[in-house]
Amino acid sequence: METVKLKSPIDGSVYAERPVASDREIGAAVERARGAQVGWAQTSIAERGRIVLAMLDALLAMNDEIVTELAWQMGRPVRWGGEKGGVEERTRFMVSIAEKALAPVMASNPKPGFRRYVKKEPLGVVMVIAPWNYPYLTAVNTIVPALMAGSAVILKHAAQTLLVGERFARAFETAGLPKGVFQNLVMNHAQTEALLASGRIDHVNFTGSVAGGRAIEKAAAGTFMTLGLELGGKDPAYVLPDARMDHAIANLAEGAFFNSGQCCCGIERIYVHETVYDRFVEGFVAETKGWMLGDPREQATTMGPMAQPRFADFIREQKAEALRKGAIAHMNHRDGRDKAGSPYLPAEVLTNVDHQMSVMREESFGPIVGIMKVRGDEEAIALMNDSPYGLTASVWTSDVEHAAAIGDRVETGTVFMNRCDYLDPALVWTGVKDTGKGAGLSEIGYENLTRPKSYHLRETV
Repeated sequence: METVKLKSPIDGSVYAERPVASDREIGAAVERARGAQVGWAQTSIAERGRIVLAMLDALLAMNDEIVTELAWQMGRPVRWGGEKGGVEERTRFMVSIAEKALAPVMASNPKPGFRRYVKKEPLGVVMVIAPWNYPYLTAVNTIVPALMAGSAVILKHAAQTLLVGERFARAFETAGLPKGVFQNLVMNHAQTEALLASGRIDHVNFTGSVAGGRAIEKAAAGTFMTLGLELGGKDPAYVLPDARMDHAIANLAEGAFFNSGQCCCGIERIYVHETVYDRFVEGFVAETKGWMLGDPREQATTMGPMAQPRFADFIREQKAEALRKGAIAHMNHRDGRDKAGSPYLPAEVLTNVDHQMSVMREESFGPIVGIMKVRGDEEAIALMNDSPYGLTASVWTSDVEHAAAIGDRVETGTVFMNRCDYLDPALVWTGVKDTGKGAGLSEIGYENLTRPKSYHLRETV
């Protein structure tokens, strides 16, 4: 029997192992989802919301166990308390706007004797292929609005966070969700591609690599299913002379190194105006020294191991290439765990970098950041746009209008001012270029998880 083994980054041991579903079991799950979705779509939005919020309560009640599991599964330090804050914020918000977001849209030009409106119909069966880096938050982004819109959901979670899907399933069972409306499946890549190619899935949301997104598109080709793809990122920050420097330094360091840098919208490159460059670098290096690498089960640890050794080795290769081309490394770590084949990787700050280096062009997805000096807005904007990705970008200044004007010219899905690495559920989550396609959360997220159906009803003849 084929199984999926979850190796913990803490010590390389097998933390969990689960059997891969058979093709017959997968087929049966899809049929259950299709059958259950019909009744779920006829359930009132208020009742759907009640059940989803009961699921949230059940999930929050498990949080102490979840926090420890996350440390074992993907290395998140227990001191950060898991993902309950974001999961609760996003779930409650999406439930609260569901009635309005899903309400029929009346024709803008009324005509006597006619009722004309557009209803927002559920898509049917929605598949969520979730990543390991924020395993609850990324999954909630689609699971909650898809269910609120009246679709059934099949979750295929990353092998690195196998237990997350089981937690969701348990929470939904506790909440009394009708059987078949949500199902967690353990599948291999070939089975996933075959299911997408079968035409039995109506929408897929995938968060992962660009290569993974291309594989999803290829598998779904010809089925005409809708897609939501959140792929790579290389998110920039621009620090202007009028920025509050202590605030920018502290927040950008957190944006770069939280979760060991394994954040879709984490800070990977920083451009600093030449008049404050030296001050910023000095402060940023000092701030980075406070990020302590260690065992994620210990409260003192602020940065745990990366999820897999190969991810850390990729960062080591990026750093080595940058140093060969003239970059300067500032941290000078002496950590015996920092060696090839180890997931334990200290935070690193590089200067004297340029866009000929991989670390400034290719997604790192780890605890390393390059800082470049710029002469002003024109150079900063050109460099921020010199990337195949566009998820978020942040501008650090005291001038709101100036920040918005810069944001208008940056190719990105979200523009931040004086903050970063945050997802606001009231705003749409989307990207441009190789970051992917589709949109999640906010009312626009509901538009992407429903299909329009027009009603043109003549009342008189």
